[in-house]
Amino acid sequence: MSVHVVDSLSAVSAADWDALLPDQQPFLRHAFLSALEDSASLGAHSGWRAEHVLHEQAGQLVAAMPAYRKWHSYGEYVFDHGWADACRRAGIAYYPKLLAAVPFSPVSGARILASSAQAGMTLLEGLPGYLHGQGLSSAHVNFTDPAADTLLAEQDGWLQRYGCQYHWHNRGYRDFQDFLDALSSRKRKQMRKEREQVAGQGIEFEWLSGSQMSEALWDFVYACYANTYAVRRQTPYLTREFFSLLAERMPEAIRVVLARQGNRPVAMAFSLVGGDSFYGRYWGCLAEFDRLHFETCFYQGMDYAIAHGLQRFDAGAQGEHKLIRGFEPQITHSWHYLLHPGLKDAVADFLEQERVGVLAYAEDARNALPYRQA
Repeated sequence: MSVHVVDSLSAVSAADWDALLPDQQPFLRHAFLSALEDSASLGAHSGWRAEHVLHEQAGQLVAAMPAYRKWHSYGEYVFDHGWADACRRAGIAYYPKLLAAVPFSPVSGARILASSAQAGMTLLEGLPGYLHGQGLSSAHVNFTDPAADTLLAEQDGWLQRYGCQYHWHNRGYRDFQDFLDALSSRKRKQMRKEREQVAGQGIEFEWLSGSQMSEALWDFVYACYANTYAVRRQTPYLTREFFSLLAERMPEAIRVVLARQGNRPVAMAFSLVGGDSFYGRYWGCLAEFDRLHFETCFYQGMDYAIAHGLQRFDAGAQGEHKLIRGFEPQITHSWHYLLHPGLKDAVADFLEQERVGVLAYAEDARNALPYRQA
């Protein structure tokens, strides 16, 4: 099979693309990925160039992989900077590389969109030849789902990598107090005190869907989002236009919680919903308030998930502060195909050792959860 590549999702109809999605996760929808492209959040200037891999039969799209040519490793959350640095020292070209992922979003999900396992397998079989022909050093598939894990495990040459995130699970809680009752006394008191500290500063919260957001409110959301980068002297990944486009294309998936002090908004958290899951994405504030981050990013999301019967709260990568608030360790997977044999052998050795460490860490983290012992 000759791999067919397009440099924009505009070349694929939304109906054909979305027909391949196995579930309701919002990040893989044509609307989300195309909003990244059309808002200029992606492009050659950003080091991300769309290079979506397609497989068609009789003119019908039967498999696809959202993919990007990368000239750096930022915005991926599966960190291979060390591999790139080793290549630089050895005189091996590591960039450009091909990355199958959702840009700037460390959310696990389908990466090989296919009408059948055979169609997905056929697409994967064409990748090595494409890498050789395009002068790409490698292919990387980040934050995979079990279906992709199965397909990639059956292909020669792919190396699996483990990671760890923290997800909160709604175990049928009636309300937030019901969740607190499942915790140890000390942690229960800590969380209750944190919420009281926020309320004591006169801060109240308002939840809005995408259709309820005005352009003025999106201006505020973006100012908060951009400020989280500005304080670290970094440039935001997303443009202001992305938020307006997303609100236009998939408003039903958007949830924004505004923190207000009186009539003045002071902070926000931007999230998406899909299926039985709540996905916390971006947060920001324009002033400092004690414990406001924990309330806006975590406790408000838990409240929302409980009230709307959502079963899982994925709050993104990293952050051990999530662990002590009831977010449980979750093993994530990524896969890597490296053309240079010496690099492949070195990375394989590294991943074997890293995997042991990640699993041990996740087990230790689970022992540190705040839930009462049975």
